[in-house]
Parts: sequence; C-alpha cells; structure tokens
Amino acid sequence: MKGVNNMLVSMKEILSEAKDNNYAVGQFNMNNFQWVQATLKSAEKEKSPVIIGTTDSIVDYLGGFNLIVTTVKKMIDEMAITVPVVLHLDHAQTVIRCKEAVDAGYSSVMFDGSKLPLENNIALTKEVVEYARPKGVSVEAEIGSVGGNEDGLVGDVIYADPQECLHLVKETQIDVLAAALGSVHGPYKGEPKLGFAEMEEISNLIDIPLSLHGGSGIPEAQIRESIKLGHAKINVNTECSQAWAQTIREILTNDEELYNPKSILEPAMEAISDVVSKKIELFDSRNKA
Repeated sequence: MKGVNNMLVSMKEILSEAKDNNYAVGQFNMNNFQWVQATLKSAEKEKSPVIIGTTDSIVDYLGGFNLIVTTVKKMIDEMAITVPVVLHLDHAQTVIRCKEAVDAGYSSVMFDGSKLPLENNIALTKEVVEYARPKGVSVEAEIGSVGGNEDGLVGDVIYADPQECLHLVKETQIDVLAAALGSVHGPYKGEPKLGFAEMEEISNLIDIPLSLHGGSGIPEAQIRESIKLGHAKINVNTECSQAWAQTIREILTNDEELYNPKSILEPAMEAISDVVSKKIELFDSRNKA
C-alpha cells in the first residue's frame, strides 16, 4: 500500500525517545538518490527510525533543496515506508542555507558555526532556531572541531569545552548538540580514542541528545559507551562509501567487459544496505520505529 508515510519528521521527535531508552538513530548520508533507496530499504526491514543526511556541499550537486525533498518524499511513498524518516541538512555553513532547506521542506537542519568565536556561533545558531522552530524543524549545532575531511570540510580535532556547550545550549535552545570529542570525518589513522570523561560531563550538564559525527570506524565498544553517555544520533558515511566503492571495484575487476549500469550498481546498493542494517543493530534502534 502506497502513501503509508509521506511525512518527514523532526529529529526532536525521535532522538528524545532514543536518549531516554539508551539507543541511537543513525544518520546515513545521501551521495546520490540510490543511496536513499538503499538506506530506506534497510530502515524499513529493521523497523528502525532513520536520518537521511545531505551535507551542505552536496545539495547543489544533487539538484538543489526542492528536488531533494520532492524525490525523498516520493521514494518514501513509492517504497511504502512506515518508519519515521528525518531529512537533515548537515554542516550548513550559513544561516541562509538553513533557511532555504527549511523552506524547501527539510525536517531538520544543522548550522555548523564551530569555526566561529563562541558568541558568533551562538548568535547565528539562535537565528536558525528562531526561523526553524515555528515550522516544526529541529536544529543541531556544533561546538569544538571534528577532525578529518568530509565533502571539503577539513579540520583538526578540537575538544568541546563543557561549559561552552552548556552556554550554547541555554542561549540557543537547540534540539541536538554535536560536541567534538575526538571523532573525525573520513578514515581513522589508528584506533580512535574518544573523550569519555568530557562526554559524561557534557551529557550531565545539558538535557538534550548528543550527536556523534565521524561514526564510521569507531570500535563497537566505544560506540556503545557513547550511546550510554547521551549520544542519540550517530553519523555514518565513510563505511557506506567504502562498501559501495569496494563492491564496484570488485565487479569491474572480475568482468572487464561489463558495462550495464544495473549489474554494477545494484550490488553496490546492496552493500550500502548491509552496512546500514549492521549499524542499526549496533545502535540498538531495530524495532524502535
């Protein structure tokens, strides 16, 4: 039956419950529209809420905010998806981009003012909240610096200061906080070591869910500890990208005469779906929809 769930939900609706019940909801990035299809397929199969994320820098490549919203909603309808789906703008660099996403129909936005002085970050994040909240759109902010490289965003790890986190949350009334505590975008060099002492302090100070960026490649024990310490949202992109690329490499290497896109891309989509299902199991969001 089509039309079961053609509405997008805000992160606030699903992350408060996740935090209260000690599980996390995965954000899986959209790198093309087939990635959305692969992600929704696994979320529905696992009966898990899911967050579809678009980094600010990929929006125009995919055709713009309006095309993304229309296509994602149509996919939800055609695939008869019944689980809660969030469409989230990740790492927006300007207030204007957040407003454009809200106007187009995104159900969640993130303003990333982490490279700005704290008071500037607060002022601009507050402007986003004041615009988004009346429309039922959730807002995420970042403090500190997640290291690594994602879609052109490059940075070194700078740990979030607990008191600055508290100040930002109080002043802006955001719904979700990405507090940088040792994770990085992209592949890790060596084993990541997250700042659990700082994580616990921040979680105790603020009363909203935390968001863990750079969730790919973090050992399972550290993921579980992060969830226990207030992380209700975990971002996964690199592992999906690596599985997709590795599958395509193997297919083309094994059959150099192959050129049919369907034969190449369908297995790659299945590889993404497999990663999503495994992360849903790790995050304990299965059957939480």
